[in-house]
Parts: sequence; C-alpha cells; structure tokens
Amino acid sequence: MSNGRRPTGIKTAIPLGVVLGGLLLVGCTAGESDPPNAAGTASAGASAANTAARPDRGEEIPGESVIRAPKLPTGTPLIEVASAHGNREVPLRGGMATGPLSVLVNCQGKGTLTVAVKPVGLSFPLECVQDAVSSTYNELQLKRERPEGAVTVTANSDVRWSLTVGQ
Repeated sequence: MSNGRRPTGIKTAIPLGVVLGGLLLVGCTAGESDPPNAAGTASAGASAANTAARPDRGEEIPGESVIRAPKLPTGTPLIEVASAHGNREVPLRGGMATGPLSVLVNCQGKGTLTVAVKPVGLSFPLECVQDAVSSTYNELQLKRERPEGAVTVTANSDVRWSLTVGQ
C-alpha cells in the first residue's frame, strides 16, 4: 500500500551498505583496515602441483631458502630477515605508504609460524615442516599511509625462518 510519498533512498541505502560492507570483509582478518588484494598468493614460479600435493601448508618453491631473505617480485624491501629462529618483532622504520604491501615468508622445521603486520591487522599462519622449505606470499593493498608499523613473527625455536616485507 502506497502513501503517495516518494522513497528517500535511506531505507535501501543502509541494507545495501551492510551487504557491500560484508562483501568487502570476505577474506579479511579481524581488525584489518584494508582488504587484501591477493592474500595467500603464491610467489612467482610456483607450480599448482605443489599446492595440490600439500594443501595443509605453504608451497615448496625450488630454490627458496631460510638462509637468505626471500626476493620481492617487485618493489623495494622495507624489512629483510634471514636465518632467524623463534619469535621476533621488527619495526617498519619510516612506516608504510599507500599501495601494495608484500609479505614473503620461508620456514623450515616442525611447527606453525604466524606473521602479524601492525597496525593494518594482517595476520596469517604458515605450517612448517622438517625436511622442506615452506613458502608463502601475501599482498595487502593499503588505502592510506601508516607513519609507523611492525611485523611480528611467532614461532617455536625449532622453526628457522626468513622474511621480506616490501612496497
């Protein structure tokens, strides 16, 4: 039944905003302020067969190592850590600019490694194994500049890892 008045659009805008907001949050970690561009994207040169063979952890990429920091496919490294063990927090000196932020991690040794990028809220685990190097590449599209930040890696002392963060 109509009352003769035109709809204002407010009633339809709120539900539409809720739906669109929900779609933007798909794939985000709690607290993440920017949705990921390609979370969990494999590094260049990785084969699909490696993922299918080990769906429970990162990919095995030939030539990757925990002795040296992974190489960024594009951009400039902000942090490079090689041959590390256990937990560590590394500040992002100079902060983070708008645009893509790439996080590459390699690990070896039995256990789960977790990487968190503060303050953007990106957090992800990587299952590490004893006899192979597990690798992952995550990219986040930052919509605004961050004057400060840090990357925290949490892993047991048996897990050896290397990390590169860049833009």
